[in-house]
Amino acid sequence: MTGYGERRGRAGVLWRFTGSGPHRVLPDAAMDLMWHRGRLVVAGPDTAAQVDGSAPGETTWGLRLAPGAAHALLGVPARELADRRVDLAALVRLPPPAPEAGPAETLERVFAALWRRADPDPAALRLAASLDRAARTLATAEAVAREHGMSERTLRRTCDRVFGYGPKTLMSIHRLQRALRLARSGTPLGEAAATAGYADQAHFTRESGRLAGLPPGALFGRR
Repeated sequence: MTGYGERRGRAGVLWRFTGSGPHRVLPDAAMDLMWHRGRLVVAGPDTAAQVDGSAPGETTWGLRLAPGAAHALLGVPARELADRRVDLAALVRLPPPAPEAGPAETLERVFAALWRRADPDPAALRLAASLDRAARTLATAEAVAREHGMSERTLRRTCDRVFGYGPKTLMSIHRLQRALRLARSGTPLGEAAATAGYADQAHFTRESGRLAGLPPGALFGRR
Protein backbone atom coordinates (compact mmCIF):
# COMPACT_ATOMS: atom_id res chain seq x y z
CA MET A 1 0.00 0.00 0.00
CA THR A 2 1.06 3.58 -0.57
CA GLY A 3 -0.14 6.76 1.04
CA TYR A 4 -0.13 10.14 -0.62
CA GLY A 5 -1.62 13.34 0.70
CA GLU A 6 -1.30 17.02 -0.01
CA ARG A 7 -2.53 20.32 1.32
CA ARG A 8 -2.03 23.92 0.41
CA GLY A 9 0.22 25.62 2.92
CA ARG A 10 1.56 29.13 3.28
CA ALA A 11 4.34 28.46 0.80
CA GLY A 12 2.51 26.34 -1.76
CA VAL A 13 1.32 22.74 -2.08
CA LEU A 14 2.73 20.50 0.64
CA TRP A 15 2.68 16.77 0.00
CA ARG A 16 3.56 13.63 1.93
CA PHE A 17 4.25 10.22 0.44
CA THR A 18 4.64 6.93 2.31
CA GLY A 19 5.30 3.99 0.06
CA SER A 20 5.62 0.23 0.21
CA GLY A 21 9.07 0.17 -1.39
CA PRO A 22 10.78 1.38 -4.57
CA HIS A 23 8.36 3.10 -6.93
CA ARG A 24 8.30 4.91 -10.26
CA VAL A 25 8.14 8.73 -10.19
CA LEU A 26 6.76 10.13 -13.44
CA PRO A 27 7.62 13.52 -14.98
CA ASP A 28 5.08 16.12 -13.88
CA ALA A 29 6.48 19.47 -15.15
CA ALA A 30 7.21 20.60 -11.59
CA MET A 31 10.12 21.02 -9.21
CA ASP A 32 10.00 20.30 -5.49
CA LEU A 33 11.80 21.02 -2.27
CA MET A 34 11.82 17.74 -0.33
CA TRP A 35 12.55 16.49 3.15
CA HIS A 36 13.97 13.05 2.44
CA ARG A 37 15.90 10.89 4.89
CA GLY A 38 16.58 13.83 7.15
CA ARG A 39 17.92 16.07 4.37
CA LEU A 40 16.59 18.99 2.37
CA VAL A 41 16.74 18.04 -1.31
CA VAL A 42 15.79 19.74 -4.57
CA ALA A 43 14.01 17.46 -7.02
CA GLY A 44 14.88 18.81 -10.45
CA PRO A 45 12.60 18.65 -13.49
CA ASP A 46 12.34 15.09 -14.76
CA THR A 47 12.43 14.30 -18.46
CA ALA A 48 11.82 10.60 -17.86
CA ALA A 49 10.61 8.37 -15.05
CA GLN A 50 12.83 8.07 -11.99
CA VAL A 51 12.89 5.06 -9.68
CA ASP A 52 12.71 6.10 -6.04
CA GLY A 53 14.42 3.57 -3.79
CA SER A 54 12.57 4.41 -0.56
CA ALA A 55 12.18 1.59 1.94
CA PRO A 56 8.70 0.28 2.83
CA GLY A 57 7.01 2.68 5.24
CA GLU A 58 9.51 5.47 4.57
CA THR A 59 7.90 8.91 4.33
CA THR A 60 9.04 11.79 2.15
CA TRP A 61 7.66 15.32 2.51
CA GLY A 62 7.72 17.83 -0.32
CA LEU A 63 6.79 21.35 -1.31
CA ARG A 64 5.76 21.65 -4.96
CA LEU A 65 7.09 24.91 -6.35
CA ALA A 66 5.12 27.18 -8.66
CA PRO A 67 6.37 27.59 -12.25
CA GLY A 68 9.56 29.65 -12.29
CA ALA A 69 9.98 29.68 -8.51
CA ALA A 70 12.89 27.24 -8.39
CA HIS A 71 14.95 29.31 -10.81
CA ALA A 72 14.16 32.48 -8.88
CA LEU A 73 14.97 31.02 -5.46
CA LEU A 74 18.02 28.94 -6.35
CA GLY A 75 19.63 31.23 -8.90
CA VAL A 76 20.51 28.46 -11.35
CA PRO A 77 18.84 27.56 -14.64
CA ALA A 78 16.39 24.71 -14.14
CA ARG A 79 18.09 22.80 -16.98
CA GLU A 80 21.16 22.33 -14.74
CA LEU A 81 18.97 20.35 -12.32
CA ALA A 82 17.14 18.21 -14.89
CA ASP A 83 16.76 14.55 -13.82
CA ARG A 84 18.73 15.21 -10.62
CA ARG A 85 18.15 15.17 -6.87
CA VAL A 86 20.51 17.69 -5.26
CA ASP A 87 21.13 18.64 -1.63
CA LEU A 88 19.69 22.11 -1.15
CA ALA A 89 22.75 23.11 0.88
CA ALA A 90 24.90 22.58 -2.24
CA LEU A 91 22.94 25.31 -4.04
CA VAL A 92 22.11 27.95 -1.42
CA ARG A 93 22.96 28.99 2.11
CA LEU A 94 20.35 27.52 4.41
CA PRO A 95 18.73 29.42 7.31
CA PRO A 96 19.54 28.26 10.86
CA PRO A 97 17.67 25.06 11.73
CA ALA A 98 14.74 25.00 14.13
CA PRO A 99 15.22 21.79 16.18
CA GLU A 100 11.54 21.58 17.17
CA ALA A 101 10.21 21.94 13.62
CA GLY A 102 8.76 18.98 11.77
CA PRO A 103 9.27 18.32 8.04
CA ALA A 104 6.32 20.43 6.84
CA GLU A 105 7.25 23.41 8.99
CA THR A 106 10.90 23.07 7.99
CA LEU A 107 10.02 23.18 4.29
CA GLU A 108 7.83 26.24 4.75
CA ARG A 109 10.45 28.03 6.87
CA VAL A 110 13.22 27.38 4.35
CA PHE A 111 11.01 28.43 1.44
CA ALA A 112 10.08 31.68 3.21
CA ALA A 113 13.73 32.45 3.96
CA LEU A 114 14.79 31.81 0.36
CA TRP A 115 11.89 33.92 -0.93
CA ARG A 116 12.86 36.87 1.23
CA ARG A 117 16.49 36.55 0.16
CA ALA A 118 15.74 36.23 -3.57
CA ASP A 119 12.86 38.74 -3.73
CA PRO A 120 11.62 37.23 -7.03
CA ASP A 121 10.49 39.45 -9.89
CA PRO A 122 6.67 39.15 -10.04
CA ALA A 123 6.67 39.74 -13.80
CA ALA A 124 9.04 36.79 -14.35
CA LEU A 125 6.83 34.53 -12.22
CA ARG A 126 3.71 35.66 -14.08
CA LEU A 127 5.38 34.83 -17.39
CA ALA A 128 6.38 31.37 -16.16
CA ALA A 129 2.83 30.70 -14.96
CA SER A 130 1.40 31.88 -18.28
CA LEU A 131 3.77 29.68 -20.28
CA ASP A 132 2.83 26.71 -18.12
CA ARG A 133 -0.89 27.32 -18.67
CA ALA A 134 -0.37 27.70 -22.41
CA ALA A 135 1.60 24.44 -22.56
CA ARG A 136 -1.42 22.68 -21.07
CA THR A 137 -3.91 24.05 -23.58
CA LEU A 138 -2.21 24.96 -26.88
CA ALA A 139 -1.27 22.48 -29.56
CA THR A 140 2.17 23.71 -30.71
CA ALA A 141 5.23 25.55 -29.44
CA GLU A 142 4.68 28.03 -32.26
CA ALA A 143 1.26 28.88 -30.82
CA VAL A 144 2.71 29.34 -27.33
CA ALA A 145 5.42 31.66 -28.67
CA ARG A 146 2.92 33.66 -30.70
CA GLU A 147 0.59 34.09 -27.71
CA HIS A 148 3.48 35.56 -25.69
CA GLY A 149 4.91 37.76 -28.42
CA MET A 150 8.26 36.01 -28.57
CA SER A 151 10.24 34.04 -31.11
CA GLU A 152 10.40 30.26 -30.81
CA ARG A 153 14.11 30.57 -30.04
CA THR A 154 13.41 32.96 -27.14
CA LEU A 155 10.63 30.65 -25.93
CA ARG A 156 13.05 27.72 -25.92
CA ARG A 157 15.67 29.63 -23.92
CA THR A 158 13.05 30.82 -21.44
CA CYS A 159 11.61 27.35 -20.95
CA ASP A 160 15.08 25.86 -20.49
CA ARG A 161 15.75 28.42 -17.76
CA VAL A 162 12.51 28.16 -15.80
CA PHE A 163 11.24 24.62 -16.52
CA GLY A 164 14.42 22.69 -17.33
CA TYR A 165 13.51 21.71 -20.88
CA GLY A 166 11.99 23.14 -24.03
CA PRO A 167 8.33 23.88 -24.73
CA LYS A 168 7.72 20.66 -26.68
CA THR A 169 8.85 18.53 -23.75
CA LEU A 170 6.78 20.65 -21.36
CA MET A 171 3.71 20.17 -23.53
CA SER A 172 4.35 16.43 -23.86
CA ILE A 173 4.58 15.99 -20.09
CA HIS A 174 1.37 17.92 -19.45
CA ARG A 175 -0.42 15.90 -22.13
CA LEU A 176 0.79 12.62 -20.64
CA GLN A 177 -0.24 13.65 -17.14
CA ARG A 178 -3.71 14.63 -18.37
CA ALA A 179 -4.18 11.29 -20.13
CA LEU A 180 -2.97 9.39 -17.07
CA ARG A 181 -5.36 11.29 -14.78
CA LEU A 182 -8.23 10.34 -17.07
CA ALA A 183 -7.12 6.72 -17.22
CA ARG A 184 -6.67 6.63 -13.46
CA SER A 185 -10.27 7.78 -13.03
CA GLY A 186 -11.51 4.85 -15.12
CA THR A 187 -11.66 6.38 -18.61
CA PRO A 188 -10.79 3.79 -21.30
CA LEU A 189 -7.27 4.28 -22.62
CA GLY A 190 -8.38 5.14 -26.16
CA GLU A 191 -10.80 7.78 -24.91
CA ALA A 192 -8.20 9.15 -22.50
CA ALA A 193 -5.72 9.45 -25.37
CA ALA A 194 -8.19 11.32 -27.61
CA THR A 195 -9.34 13.68 -24.85
CA ALA A 196 -5.74 14.53 -23.88
CA GLY A 197 -4.86 15.41 -27.47
CA TYR A 198 -3.02 12.35 -28.77
CA ALA A 199 -3.45 11.41 -32.42
CA ASP A 200 -4.50 7.91 -31.36
CA GLN A 201 -3.93 5.34 -28.63
CA ALA A 202 -0.69 4.21 -30.27
CA HIS A 203 0.65 7.77 -29.93
CA PHE A 204 -0.30 7.71 -26.23
CA THR A 205 1.49 4.38 -25.84
CA ARG A 206 4.69 5.65 -27.47
CA GLU A 207 4.77 8.81 -25.37
CA SER A 208 4.08 6.86 -22.18
CA GLY A 209 6.96 4.55 -23.01
CA ARG A 210 9.30 7.47 -23.68
CA LEU A 211 8.39 9.55 -20.62
CA ALA A 212 7.11 7.01 -18.09
CA GLY A 213 9.21 4.01 -19.15
CA LEU A 214 6.12 1.81 -19.49
CA PRO A 215 3.05 1.71 -21.74
CA PRO A 216 -0.12 3.08 -20.09
CA GLY A 217 -1.66 -0.37 -19.80
CA ALA A 218 1.29 -1.55 -17.71
CA LEU A 219 1.03 1.51 -15.47
CA PHE A 220 -2.57 0.66 -14.63
CA GLY A 221 -2.55 -3.08 -15.09
CA ARG A 222 -5.13 -3.03 -17.87
CA ARG A 223 -5.39 -2.93 -21.64
